[in-house]
Amino acid sequence: MKGSLLVAILPVYMKNILGVSGTVIGVAFALQYLGDNLFRSPAGWISERLGFRGTMSIALAMVVISLLIISFTDGPIWLSLACLILGTGTAPLWPCAMTGATEISGPNNSNGTAMGALETAALAGTGIGPITMNFIMEHTSKNYQTAFLILIGAGIILVITALLLPGRKKIPVKPGASSHPAVKGKGLKQTLTKLRKSVKATLREIKTTLNVSWLVYPALFLQSSVIGLLSPVLTLYVANDLGLSPNQYSLLLVIGGGITVLALIPAGRLIDRFGTRRFLNIGFLLCAVTLGIFTMFKSLPAVFVLVCVVGIAYAMILPGWNTFVASLVPKGERGTVWGFFLTLQGSGMVFGPVISGWLWDRVGHGAPFVASGIVMCAMFFIHLFLSRRHGAPAQPSRAKA
Repeated sequence: MKGSLLVAILPVYMKNILGVSGTVIGVAFALQYLGDNLFRSPAGWISERLGFRGTMSIALAMVVISLLIISFTDGPIWLSLACLILGTGTAPLWPCAMTGATEISGPNNSNGTAMGALETAALAGTGIGPITMNFIMEHTSKNYQTAFLILIGAGIILVITALLLPGRKKIPVKPGASSHPAVKGKGLKQTLTKLRKSVKATLREIKTTLNVSWLVYPALFLQSSVIGLLSPVLTLYVANDLGLSPNQYSLLLVIGGGITVLALIPAGRLIDRFGTRRFLNIGFLLCAVTLGIFTMFKSLPAVFVLVCVVGIAYAMILPGWNTFVASLVPKGERGTVWGFFLTLQGSGMVFGPVISGWLWDRVGHGAPFVASGIVMCAMFFIHLFLSRRHGAPAQPSRAKA
C-alpha cells in the first residue's frame, strides 16, 4: 500500500495533476519520512509495553486517516499533512518486526536468514503495490479516485490484521504486591511517575550496554539517504525522461524487484555462513557505480540491465546491513535500541527527498542519481573501517551429534 502511494501514485499525481514543483514533492515525501522516523524510537519503547497488537492497531488506523485525507482533498498542504500522518502511522512497523525477528533468531544466530525473509516480505509488498496500481491506472484511464478507494480498503484490512497480532506480555505479580488498582486521584500521578522512572531506566541501560563506534551513526543516516534521494524522482525520471508507459514501468519493477526478492533468502543464508563483510563491500560498490552512471543510458535494454545490477546489489546490502546492525544491538531493551537505530537510519529519508527535489529543479534530472552513487561510495569506505573494528557477526554454533 505504501509502495503504491510513494512509488506509483503521489509523485505523478502531485506533479502532473496538481502541478506542484519537484521541491514541494520532496518536502511532502520528507514529511512522510519524518513522521516515520521521528516516532520509531517511541514506537519501539511503546511496543514492548503495550504489545504489538495495540501499537500496530492504533498506528494503522492513522494510515487509514491519511488515505482519507489524500482521497478527498487536493491541496498541497493537505497532501503534505497526509504524508506526515502516513509516516507516523507506519513508524511502529519496523521496530516491531525487527524486535520479533531478533528475539527469534538471536543476535548471533541466524539473523541473515531472518532479515532476508523479512526484507523479502517487505520488498514483495513494495513491488506488488506499484505494479497493481499501474495496472489499475492503465485500465481506468488514470482514475486516481479509484486507486485511492482501493488503498483505503487495503488500509482497513491492515487494521483488521493488526488485531490478530500478539498482545502485551503478561508480567507475573511479585509475591506480596497489591493487585488492587491505585487510589482514585493518585492514579495519574503514579502513572506519570512510573513512566518517568521507566524511561530513565531504559536510557540508563542503553547508555551502559550500547558500545559502538561513532561512525555507526552517520552510516545509519547515509544508508537510507539513498532511498530518500531516489524516491521522489525515480518515477518522474522514468515517466518524463525515459518516456516509459505504466506497464513498462511495472515490468521494470518486476524485473528489478523480482531479482532482489529472489536473491534475498539465498543471500541471507550465505551471510549467516560467511559473514557480512564481503557481501556489503560488493553491494556498496555495485550500487555506487551503477547509480552514478544510470542517467547516461537512455535505451530500454541498458536501463533494464542497470536495474538488475542494483537489484542484485541490494539483495546483498539489505540482509547484510541489518545483520551487521543486529550484532550491535544489546539484549536489553531491544525494541528501544532498534527504534533508536531505525530512527537514525530513517533520518536519511527525511533529508534525502528535500535534497533530491532541489537537485532535480536546480541542477538537473540526473543529479539525484549521481548523488546517490556518491553516498554509496562513502558507505563502502565507512563499512571498511567498521567491519575491521567490530568484525563480522559471529557464526552460528552447531550442536554436536
